[in-house]
Amino acid sequence: MPANEPFRFHTRIRFIDTDTSGRIHYTAMFRYFESAEIEFMRRLGVSYTKFGYGFPRVHVECDFLLSIVHDDELEIEVFLTKLGRSSVRLEFRTLKEGKLAARGAVVIACMDKQTDRAIAIPETLRERFERELIDSPQEPKRTGLNRSEPIKGV
Repeated sequence: MPANEPFRFHTRIRFIDTDTSGRIHYTAMFRYFESAEIEFMRRLGVSYTKFGYGFPRVHVECDFLLSIVHDDELEIEVFLTKLGRSSVRLEFRTLKEGKLAARGAVVIACMDKQTDRAIAIPETLRERFERELIDSPQEPKRTGLNRSEPIKGV
């Protein structure tokens, strides 16, 4: 993967992840982010289960910009945008037919499984993460909503 290119994960929305309006349930988007995250980490050789540390989420966020419904095909881009002593920030862009449908982020903290305390990211992982650092994806500047126009698909 060329430098400064995000990791890309392709998926399709399952019926079970929709609500009574027929759109994706807001909590389900985090499962899709997590699936993209796991594949991103797998590509780096990072396992969440084989070692004495874990990576619980300490912050999550998501904004929906377009309607996402059952059977929509999505491409989720993963960006590692911040690397701290014990935490990593991953940002996500969800594209539907090439248009930005949702964006979000998670912060995961490296935690010792025995003590349940934050620890420094092991050096071997830190080196892998450093190679993946990328600037936060640039979004068009928002000038505010024109209240006379509805938000598309929402």
